[in-house]
Parts: sequence; structure tokens; C-alpha cells
Amino acid sequence: MRPVEVIMIGAGNRGYEAYGKIILRRPDIKVVAVAEPNDIRRERFAKEHHIPSERQFKTWEEVFEKEKFADGVIITTMDRMHVKPAIEAIKRGYKILLEKPIGVNLEEIKELYKVAKEYNASITVAHVLRYTMFFQKLKELLNKQEIGELIGINLVENIGFFHFAHSFVRGNWRNSETSAPSILAKSCHDLDILTFLIGEKSQTISSFGELRYFKRENAPKEAKERCLDCSVDCPYDAKKIYLGDYTGWPVSVISEDLSLEGRLKALREGPYGRCVYYSDNNVVDHQEVSIKFKNNVYASFTMTAFTNKITRKIYLYGSHGEIYGDLDENKIYIQKFGKEEEIINLNLPFKDLVGHAGGDEGIMEEFVKALKGEIKETLSNIEESIESHLMAFSAEESRLNNKVINMDEVRAKFYK
Repeated sequence: MRPVEVIMIGAGNRGYEAYGKIILRRPDIKVVAVAEPNDIRRERFAKEHHIPSERQFKTWEEVFEKEKFADGVIITTMDRMHVKPAIEAIKRGYKILLEKPIGVNLEEIKELYKVAKEYNASITVAHVLRYTMFFQKLKELLNKQEIGELIGINLVENIGFFHFAHSFVRGNWRNSETSAPSILAKSCHDLDILTFLIGEKSQTISSFGELRYFKRENAPKEAKERCLDCSVDCPYDAKKIYLGDYTGWPVSVISEDLSLEGRLKALREGPYGRCVYYSDNNVVDHQEVSIKFKNNVYASFTMTAFTNKITRKIYLYGSHGEIYGDLDENKIYIQKFGKEEEIINLNLPFKDLVGHAGGDEGIMEEFVKALKGEIKETLSNIEESIESHLMAFSAEESRLNNKVINMDEVRAKFYK
């Protein structure tokens, strides 16, 4: 059987480093075209995937000027460029893997949803946490009521100090005017996984948070506007983050030229060399969200920049026990009341090769099945995925306006 064929729209970090590398390891899927405005990225991707020149496009619009020539499309453009190519792909009959978030405002998400329903489209949204062994095991334990009736969940996203500085202070997601609020851009993942684990929709949401630290008034007196000119001993120093021997992510994002000279030029001229206190960022760096679900399960979610490690930690509280898990460790600790603690160690083969604790590989497996017609709907289809986006926008509204949001009212307005 021939491999299913896809078009990659966007050959940056997610398109090239994540999905592109996974596809190269799979014999059952092949990229037959790429659309990417950056010449170096487009040519690099095309070379690795042996894509002929006539199938290399600068813009996504060029792709859809042609008759349908593949089974599916993977859309990994910047957040504000997700909806329009997705709509064009739907109209031409492509099945879609769409990087999250679906869109950056409710109006464009509603437009995409309307077209998807009209064409009965197959859209898999990249909520990759659903596909990890870690969260699937937690779901299994809850379904078996291993700790009795679920009462509450506390989920913490440890973004990591250098990750937040890279992506949300200096990088592409630093400003909600050009990207999206961080609760959507970074953490619709987490709101989605809460919905997945609890198995019910949210009833009410409230949220507090702000840009607490990465702003001008917190700069050390000796700080300069660019790290190359600064001698302050700082954990966010771009020289420490980008000028070592390691050139993988996030270093690989700052320049196509990863030589020392290329990286120095990027820090001297581009956004990644700016002091974290003197950037044009405005997104929240610490946020708390409280959620009541319709089945009377209560959840709290914390998104924070101020952690050493990048991971997610989760605490589940049941009537007969509790569970703690650390996604980075891939370990789950079960403490049934009055009994010995059990530890589940979810060892990932080839851990260094997987993304999002195996979630990137998991979603690609499911997308291939959808492309082959082996399944009708994926675990993170658009119907499922819209819920987390409604929750994210509601959390942001609550944070900005200091009020509790009734989610049924939000849904009624969106789906009318």
C-alpha cells in the first residue's frame, strides 16, 4: 500500500523539527509539497523530504490554486495564519492536522467551525497531550475509579524560566496583539487535558494573573537593552541561553545560521538578544484559573514562567485516594488511602527522539489512520478542541474584568 501523502504548510519549528522529523521515520506517510515564505527553511525542508521544485511554494495560497494533489494538509504556520489556509483546505477536500491554537479570536474560530460542519471536514487539532502515555494512563485510572470518585484536580504547567523568556518575552508569542494571550497560545493544551480527564464540560471559570515580572521597572540598574552589551549575572542572559555548544531547540529558532557568528548576529540584531526587561512583551507570566465542571469536579490550573524545569505536574484528589504525576519524569504515584503507595513508571523508548512526551508521535499515528480512512474521528477533533479555546478566552475575560464566567452562556453565544 502506498504511503498517504501530505502537504506541509509552514516549515518552522513545528513543521520541520517536530512533524517533519517524525514523518521521515515513518514509511506510511510522505510529504509531497511544502509552503514556506522563508527561502532557507523551505529549501532545507524540501531537501530532506525530496520534494521537487514544482511542489515548493512560497505561500499557502499557491498550494490551493492547484487541484487537490494529496490526502492531507499539516498547518504549522504562526497562530494568526491558521484559519484561512484551513478553510481553503477544507473546501478542496483535504483532511487537516492543525497546530493549536485553532485561531486567535472567537470570530475566526467560529468561521472555521461553520465551514468544517458544512463540508463534514476531518480536522485534527494538535492537542498532543491527549496522545501521551502519561495522560492516557491517568484517564484509564480515573475510568477504573482507582482512587474512588474524582473530587478535584490541580494541574501546574511549569513553562520553565528560559522557555518563557525565549517564547513569551523575546519570541513570537510575546505580544497578544501579534499572537494571542499566553493562556490560549501556551495553555489551551492544559485546559483541554482537564476536560479530557474529567470527561465533562466546564460550568464556571474565574482567573487571576498579570505580567508580573518581565517589565522595565524590574530591570537591574546596570542592565543594558541588549545582552551582548550587558555584564549583569542573570539567568535570562541570552549569551548563556544561545551561545553554548548546544544548537537544538530553542537555539535552533533564532537563526538559520547556527554558527557562532550567525548566532551572535541574531543576538545583535534580532529579538532574541534583547534584555527580558526591555522587550515589547505584554503577555501574562503567571496565571491562575479555577474551574467548576458540570459533574461537580473542581479544577485549578497554574501557568507559570518561574520554574527551573519544563514539565507539567498534576495532582488528582479522589474519595479513596490521590494521584500525583510528573510528565517530564513520566511517573505516576498512586496513594490509595490506608495502603502502600504504587508507582507507575512509563518508560518511553528513545526518549530523546520524542516530542511532548510522545504526544507528537501519538497524534501523527492517529492522523495517518484518519488519512487512510481507518477512523472517522480523531481524539482531538475540532468539536472536542473548541471547548478548550472557549475556556481560554473565558479565563482571559475573567482575568481582565475580575468576574466569574458562566460557560453555558459562552457556548450559547458561540454556537448560535
